[in-house]
Amino acid sequence: MTATPPPATQPRAVLFDVYGTLFDVYSVTRRLDELFAGSGAGAAALWRDKQIEYTRLTSMSRRYRPFGELTRCALHQTCALLGLNLTPAAEAQLMDEYHRLAPFPENLHVLRELKQRGVRAGVLSNGDPAMLQAVIGQAGFGALLNPVLSAHSVQRFKTDEAVYALGPQALQLAARDILFVSSNGWDAIGATWYGYTTLWINRAGLPLDPLGTQPTRIGTSLRDVLDFFPSSSASPSS
Repeated sequence: MTATPPPATQPRAVLFDVYGTLFDVYSVTRRLDELFAGSGAGAAALWRDKQIEYTRLTSMSRRYRPFGELTRCALHQTCALLGLNLTPAAEAQLMDEYHRLAPFPENLHVLRELKQRGVRAGVLSNGDPAMLQAVIGQAGFGALLNPVLSAHSVQRFKTDEAVYALGPQALQLAARDILFVSSNGWDAIGATWYGYTTLWINRAGLPLDPLGTQPTRIGTSLRDVLDFFPSSSASPSS
């Protein structure tokens, strides 16, 4: 597969996915290991897989339930499948981990640099508004991200077009003029299909899903976002 050529024009704003892109969803592993010794990594991976599976199932079937609720359901199913005793106290601790997920180490610098260059940066996420506010706030990113767009407002989940449409509506820009950044390959593909300029942050070196579509660019770190916005040509934010 040949690489998609770079966009003819520079994007005018950037929207980030949140879970897996700005914040490491597998940072829950430490708490899982504390509660279920030796099961942390496996439980973290299965919890994430079930979380995404449930967003797709409920969205495709038009039986929406909030992301936090589905995250809780995914945790219950994970523990049931792995034979782990999930007490109410353990459940509360693990759900609270989603309010304090670890940001990737380069992210604060990149967000500050985007602001310095006059680039408007926000998020477009499956997360509930309260979940997003909590995790963005605890990382100190609140003043660096606007707008904060949640799939909850359309009661669908990615990759439904109704979710991706929130970006152009909020920013008053064409999708091609917005850089959408995700570390989830399926999300980068969905956003590309919608019409965004896209960057897949492929930290794990995974193969691209063979669906005949490639993100505009593929990188390994959030620092690759800055290549789209040269400091000498950045436009003031509106």
